[in-house]
Amino acid sequence: MAELHYKSLSDVCRQLKSGELSSVEVTQHQLDRIEALDPTLKSMAMVLADTALERAAELDSARDRGEPMGPLHGVPIGVKDLLFTQGLVTASGTRVMADFIPDHDATVISKLKAAGAVIVGKTQLTEGAFGAHHPTIECPRNPYRLEHWPGVSSSGSGASVAAGLVFGALGSDTGGSIRFPSASCGLVGIKPTYGRVSRFGAFPLSETLDHIGPMTRTVEDAARMLAVIAGQDSNDPTSLDAVVPNYMDCPDNLSGLRVGVDWRYASTGVRDEVISGTRDAAEALQTLGAEIVEVEIPADYHVLVEEWGITCGVDCAKAHAGLFPERAELYGPSLARLLELGLNVDKTRYDELEIVRGNFRQALDEILTSVDMILAPCMTTLPPTIAEMEAEGGFDEPDLAPFITFTAPFDYSGHPTITLPLGLHSSGLPSSIQLVGKHLGEGTLIQAGLAFEQQVGVMPHPEGI
Repeated sequence: MAELHYKSLSDVCRQLKSGELSSVEVTQHQLDRIEALDPTLKSMAMVLADTALERAAELDSARDRGEPMGPLHGVPIGVKDLLFTQGLVTASGTRVMADFIPDHDATVISKLKAAGAVIVGKTQLTEGAFGAHHPTIECPRNPYRLEHWPGVSSSGSGASVAAGLVFGALGSDTGGSIRFPSASCGLVGIKPTYGRVSRFGAFPLSETLDHIGPMTRTVEDAARMLAVIAGQDSNDPTSLDAVVPNYMDCPDNLSGLRVGVDWRYASTGVRDEVISGTRDAAEALQTLGAEIVEVEIPADYHVLVEEWGITCGVDCAKAHAGLFPERAELYGPSLARLLELGLNVDKTRYDELEIVRGNFRQALDEILTSVDMILAPCMTTLPPTIAEMEAEGGFDEPDLAPFITFTAPFDYSGHPTITLPLGLHSSGLPSSIQLVGKHLGEGTLIQAGLAFEQQVGVMPHPEGI
């Protein structure tokens, strides 16, 4: 059982369905691993050992009775602790919500359960899903280099999947929070089209920017999880009424696929090793049969990057109404500054940014009529150290705006993205790229991801963990 924890989610699910494995033994194995490693990794906000084992036993019995089995049957996973779980604390990385116990599950939690998932824990996150952990919460550790940044805000999801504590996890992305931890921890992460996955029961950072998506170790696993959580939800008026395709049955032939690259966008203010990785990815896609086409990202992306805090701040202040400033003493400095900004910003500027958002989305859609997707980095650097990030004070600092150059614009536009690992850089840190797709183009992104993964190989596991 020594390497069970690093098997793919899909392989484990197939073995669970065949009876080769039992959910109880797999779940106990993962719980033992969490107990052994998470005191160092600090990826879990809450471990649900008793309920997970009960659920696993129920699923094993259902299989033995010949009952239908879902696409996640018996598989232990983690969920970000801003997703409501009925009867359990959902703290959202805060102290102000440390006693909040919702009376219902988030829609994505209900869908995971219906698909047969075993939720073994709720993963740690930055305060309110913003840019820094609350001062009383230790930052999760990156399994590849413990002193390096695991990404925000889905830091616990990234660390737990990379370390083999769970086979997959849910994250959320408002300015890059699926993509940053996926890139930093060597994972596949999908930020779906805005509205493709219901946000009902997810405590918001920004209602207009938030996306929920899967983080896994393989493309097939991410496709499997996305197929479960996608779809319209009457409880979320922003969810899209669109058929959910079978993401697990995407072809992996890239012949004729057109991939756009704006090399100026992909290299301005970007470290050489990241530029080199992006060029390597373009060459790999060409080898697979894709055509690389030069495009130009709409110039107003920089406005969205530089003023992302205005949109996020105003939206966040609405979400925390009644909590801030009334209970300001319970907030950490980073989230408090964002909320102060949101409460005091000129609302005209917020409205002007909505116009920029609409123009950017329309211009990006026009580019995507001539190409199938766009290749870009996820981050301007390889994962920095935790100390470097903490010294900067969080993502509300103006000089950190360039860090969200490749993430925030696509939260504004709502286009889907897939983060793909390139492997380990010579420094021992994960290297990655992202592909940006058309509206509801997750299937094409998965198609490219499957072929790319076969070409470059799956990510090596962290050494010594």
